[in-house]
Amino acid sequence: MSARSFLDTNVLLYTDDHDAPGKQKLALSLIERCREDRSGVVSIQVLQEYFVAATRKLGVAPEIARAKLQIFARFAVMKIDVPDILAAVDLHRLRVISFWDALIVRAAQESGCTVLYSEDLQHGLKIDGLRVINPFHS
Repeated sequence: MSARSFLDTNVLLYTDDHDAPGKQKLALSLIERCREDRSGVVSIQVLQEYFVAATRKLGVAPEIARAKLQIFARFAVMKIDVPDILAAVDLHRLRVISFWDALIVRAAQESGCTVLYSEDLQHGLKIDGLRVINPFHS
């Protein structure tokens, strides 16, 4: 198994974004690679955000989004608890990043990931041993 990699919501969403075929192809490839080498991690937050954004912003039918959630839930799933929320608040204050991004960072760190695949944080940013990679960065 490869080093663990955390997949942010935007990676999952691009699998449904037919208006961005280049990003869609990259997202599908990354997810497949993480599935094959069993390195992928998501959190409860990511799964929730995926469903809401896929159905509201991308018009994915709820039953299809639900089926995809079941597929994405085959990755390791980090469950969020109160200590994670408090740590995310501290990270938000110290790093001046949004609370929601801080919660993603916390989930990635707590699940033992060395890489966070996200379009929302600065490509190459390092936070306490976690490296942010924007898979769509050119």
